[in-house]
Amino acid sequence: MKKVIVLLLSTLTLSLSISAQNLVNNELQNILNQSLVYFPKVKEVQQTVELAEEKLKLTQLNSYPDISFDASYAYVQPKIEVAFGEKMFQFAPEHNYGAAVNGVYTLLDFGRLKANIEKSKMELQTSKHVAAQLKESLFYQITQLYFQIIYAKKAIDIQKTVLEVLNENKKIIETQLKNGNAIQLDLLTIQSKIDNENNRKIDLETNLKKLINLLSYATGIDQVNETNLAFNIKNYTAEEALQQALMNNPSLAIAKDKVSVAKAELEVSKLNSKPYVGLKASVGSKNGYLPAIQDQRFNYNAGIGLSVPLFNGGKIKQAVKIHEQGLAIQETVATALVHDFEKDIKATIIDIESNQNRITNATSQIEQAALAQKLSNAKLLNGTATPVEITSTNSDYQRALLNQLQYQYQLCNAKLELAKLMGLELVH
Repeated sequence: MKKVIVLLLSTLTLSLSISAQNLVNNELQNILNQSLVYFPKVKEVQQTVELAEEKLKLTQLNSYPDISFDASYAYVQPKIEVAFGEKMFQFAPEHNYGAAVNGVYTLLDFGRLKANIEKSKMELQTSKHVAAQLKESLFYQITQLYFQIIYAKKAIDIQKTVLEVLNENKKIIETQLKNGNAIQLDLLTIQSKIDNENNRKIDLETNLKKLINLLSYATGIDQVNETNLAFNIKNYTAEEALQQALMNNPSLAIAKDKVSVAKAELEVSKLNSKPYVGLKASVGSKNGYLPAIQDQRFNYNAGIGLSVPLFNGGKIKQAVKIHEQGLAIQETVATALVHDFEKDIKATIIDIESNQNRITNATSQIEQAALAQKLSNAKLLNGTATPVEITSTNSDYQRALLNQLQYQYQLCNAKLELAKLMGLELVH
């Protein structure tokens, strides 16, 4: 008991700390909120939840009696009559009129209605979790797209910086060529490098336009002002992350819901072997009563009925067996899904730690590459650097910057994936 209390308290504390976290910036929050209004799939799933709510109401309405009004007319020939001496005595009219209000009410169903209501509640809960899953999936896809846009913009900025350095070096070589300190091949070599980097810049800009188009498709927004690849999430152990996933992740919640629905269906199928006890009553007016068979007369009746299933060829037992197997399958699926989540959480935490270390190492590589670039530029001014050396140092510096940017992007994605697995809400 003490262990359970400690676990609950730790889970509550962890949950409160998560809710206090501000995972995304204000700009991204606005984009995510806009997607709920703009993206049509959200409305479709909301309508599914509304449909499940109406189905629950329909099931609950089975607790009320069924009341109907019936009216009838029948013309009967030949006449129902018997001869008594010289006279004919008619037992039923030719023209039969009737009108009645009928009522049927299930007095005792041995838990059928309650079981069906519980089943409808479970299905409603599943619909809500499906809606939450769609919202989560949409939010995380848009967030990933948002950081891809930031990554592309920063990569373009790096590309522009590299091109600026190369163009400055080109001017120096052009001056040296005029002074006779360089040859035409030197100029052609650096121009070729500039052309390659321009093509790479065009590729990055094209990719950015495509990403902006996707963002506009999902949200109606076509602009991102943020420049930092930052996703704020505290460090979690694999056990802490799994606890949060079990509480918050919609996919796991749906798996649990399916188990609950399967149990409810099994319970309903078992109750089919139980009897029914029902009330039936009717009040109205009709003709045909002796001795004045043509006159309309007030009439009423009421009674109670019992229906007991005796034999149906084993269909009920077979249905129970099928639902038992269905329940076993859903329980296996839920267990397997938790196992997969545990694996994915551990892998994501490894990715986070790995990219954090890579970023630290990339910082020193950038410093070294920047120093080498400065030295080669100084040698170029003095006429002692070759185009190959200039190209090499510029490439090393560019590669170091892009590597660091790539690690930052991968770290951001890994943190985002961990938050998704844990089921953390990006917008409260």
